[in-house]
Amino acid sequence: MINNLRTRAFAIVLSASFLGLAACSSAPEQDEIERVPNKSAQALYEDAKETLDSGLYARAIELLSAINARYPFGPYSRQVQMDLIFAYYQTGNTDQALANIDRFIRLNPNHKNLDYMYYMRGLVNIKADENAFQDYFGVDRADRDANRTRVAFQDLSTLINSYPDSAYVPEAKKRLVWLLNKMARYELKVAQYYFEREAYLAAANRGKYVVEHYSQSSYLNNALEIMEKSYEKLGLSDLSEHARQTRELNKR
Repeated sequence: MINNLRTRAFAIVLSASFLGLAACSSAPEQDEIERVPNKSAQALYEDAKETLDSGLYARAIELLSAINARYPFGPYSRQVQMDLIFAYYQTGNTDQALANIDRFIRLNPNHKNLDYMYYMRGLVNIKADENAFQDYFGVDRADRDANRTRVAFQDLSTLINSYPDSAYVPEAKKRLVWLLNKMARYELKVAQYYFEREAYLAAANRGKYVVEHYSQSSYLNNALEIMEKSYEKLGLSDLSEHARQTRELNKR
């Protein structure tokens, strides 16, 4: 079962951006759970697994929730909780996914699949920060608050640092590069905002923050450039020249 779960987890990165939006679902109501046929835990899980593998995530949530409610301490309880998280993620219900992840981590601090929990937590926080409609039409959203991005970065960093041998580490590292660039780009958007409003010290400080914290991003030279221009406007010629020289050295 865990192998199938891992296979589904890696397939997440290939999901279409509108999949979750179209299938968005909240937690099932009690009467919906009660309408689920009265079967054994094993029979219900087999139904749920088949439904989940077929991509019918809203129905899978109903079935998995019924198992969770009827057999909370059964042999499938942990697997059901992990599958529920996956299904909530796929339907775009990030609040339920995060609540279930945090509960799982809190109640199972030594579980063998905690690496998967942190991996999913990172992906869920990334999805929570996305607006599929605007992203699809190419609207620049780099000026939005990057808090969710920072949380996702921390989740995936926890995975890499705490579980270096996890099968999810290679994909997490790729995601970290993307998140690092996103955070750096956000800071530069703010720096540009300050610069255009002649708040040159604030602009320089934002650029400096990128240099100090996101030097491995692809926006290092952009940060140095805005520092150079901002210091020049402030009449700080030495600092401006130092930023220029550093930028030139970084190009080599």
